[in-house]
Amino acid sequence: MIEIRSFRDLLRLFFIFRHEFKLAALAALVIILLGAFLLPAKYESTARLLVKPGRDSTLPIEISNRQALVMPSTQRDPIVDEERLLTGRPIVRAVAERYLEVLANQPPPEGVWKLGKYHVKNATGAISDGVRVVLESLGVIEKTTPVERLAAGLEQSFEVSHAAGSTVMDISFKWGDPQIAQAVVKSWVEIYINERTQALGRKSLYAFYEGQVSNSATEIKSYKEQILTHLNEIGAASITDRLEDLSERINVLRGETFNTTRLIASSDSAIESTRTQLKSQPKEVTTVRQIALNPQQQDLRRLLNQKLLERADMMRTYTDNAPPVKALDASIRAMQVQVAAESNTVQSSENRAPNTLEIHLQRVLLDESSNNLALRTQLVQQQKQLVNLEAQRKQALEIEPELTRLSRELSATERNYALYVDNLEKSRIDRELDNSQISNIAVIEEATLNPGRIFPKTLVMLTLAIPFAIVVGLLVVYLCYLLDQRIHDGGLVERKFGLPLWTTLPELDTSTAQSTNAFNASIYRLYGLLEPERITEQGMTLGLTSARHGEGVSFVVGQLRQLLQENGIKVRVGGARTASPGEVVLLDASALLDNRDAFVSLRRADLIALVVEAQKSTVPVVEHALSILNTAFGKVDGIIINRRRFEVPAKVLKTIAKYRGVF
Repeated sequence: MIEIRSFRDLLRLFFIFRHEFKLAALAALVIILLGAFLLPAKYESTARLLVKPGRDSTLPIEISNRQALVMPSTQRDPIVDEERLLTGRPIVRAVAERYLEVLANQPPPEGVWKLGKYHVKNATGAISDGVRVVLESLGVIEKTTPVERLAAGLEQSFEVSHAAGSTVMDISFKWGDPQIAQAVVKSWVEIYINERTQALGRKSLYAFYEGQVSNSATEIKSYKEQILTHLNEIGAASITDRLEDLSERINVLRGETFNTTRLIASSDSAIESTRTQLKSQPKEVTTVRQIALNPQQQDLRRLLNQKLLERADMMRTYTDNAPPVKALDASIRAMQVQVAAESNTVQSSENRAPNTLEIHLQRVLLDESSNNLALRTQLVQQQKQLVNLEAQRKQALEIEPELTRLSRELSATERNYALYVDNLEKSRIDRELDNSQISNIAVIEEATLNPGRIFPKTLVMLTLAIPFAIVVGLLVVYLCYLLDQRIHDGGLVERKFGLPLWTTLPELDTSTAQSTNAFNASIYRLYGLLEPERITEQGMTLGLTSARHGEGVSFVVGQLRQLLQENGIKVRVGGARTASPGEVVLLDASALLDNRDAFVSLRRADLIALVVEAQKSTVPVVEHALSILNTAFGKVDGIIINRRRFEVPAKVLKTIAKYRGVF
């Protein structure tokens, strides 16, 4: 547990774990040196293949005619398919079968160092084979043939790639011998081209298209004959035109039938109206009639005039209310009524003749009846024609689905026929190209022979060995720092345990005055925390304890006793009596976890301090001791760090100070 606050703390961290740093750096350096000289050499052979656009480059002819079934070119990289075919298991196995004996019977290399590495490799392989045989016998792994194992090794050493948007495949093969690597790449490319030609060859495609052309022609002829037979049944050149013609004629005939029905209804109404009019017409009519004045009305008017004259004469003698006058008025009024009752004229003579209107109505009735009969006859014929047309349309509608199906199949067959005829010549060309072993894969760079090894890079590894070893050592130091639970100083004590840090006592070294002064300053700080006024008035019992033996409790007690005595304070170590005023009782209760008497001693303590030895005590142990003290006494007043060491040597600090002064 170290608090990193400055570069000096980093130096402390380095010197604390200096031993681990040396071991890790030395191990990394040894591993790198051994790897630089003992790792098997790898040589690389490269080649490049160009996938030319054209035949079999992207789409074969059986797919190119059906674009709806192919993914868009922006989402499909055809070179990926070529790479999968190049690294496919059949090709790898064929290469392994060809070079199994060559690789197995490879002669040992020349040179002492290479020969030694060769024998080490053979010994390692023999041990690996023995372990594999044992595992295969136990059923832990599956049994494999030498060809399969060699194919797996070749596949791991073989790489193929291409740049985005490029049609060039870059081939790389790594092996322990440059000549064998070159030969394997050559054989690999050769086997790939041959296998690809055989796999993508369409030798039977020409026969397929030729047979399909013949079958399509036969089907087209059959469909046309069936369509002609059905059209002859309905007597038309086209089912569509026939249905349109029948529909049009039926619509026209239905309109005429409606008009005829309407005319018949109008004719029936006219006949009924004419008959009604005939019933009301007389057979004869008056042609000439003479009119004269009514003689009865004339006689009554003369009598009335006489009555009026008599009344005028009587008015000369009588008044209006005289009985004779009233009787005469009554007679006049009666006479006026009779005059009004009589008509003014009377018929004296007339001439009669046949009624011409009645004759005309009879003639109209006869014509309308004849027209009505003709309309009814026409309606019957129209209905017969309508039934006949509907029967013909029904027959056409029954045939129409079959004709539609035949027309659809005929159209599809004609399209297929055109497609087959168009591709027949292409397939013939492809057949000839396959027979001539012509492909769109071109070798633009033959397998190269590179005598320079690509692994291991001895010079690079030797150059980077020391820096890498240092980096590994520093990484180990950092890991040790993360895993270290020891308490090195008091930097994080208060924050970690929640208790005040009374003092930190450095390692006592009397050889230098600086170390002695630092130690005395730390003891005086502890003396200042004891509150001298309280000691003078009440006395004090101070209990010092530790989690285990050897953490310096007795040393701290001795140094504190000496300091108190030098300052004129009475000091007593241990004892059952309580402290008197002016006296300090120091209780030595070390090894709290092992010493049961420590609890008995600490019961009388006014202050309890836990002594922790730097670089030896760990955080879990201290936490456990504090939990025991808190459980037993309910308090812990402080922590004292003992034997705090300055891990950075004085020479290093002086050198850093010197250079800091220069800069």
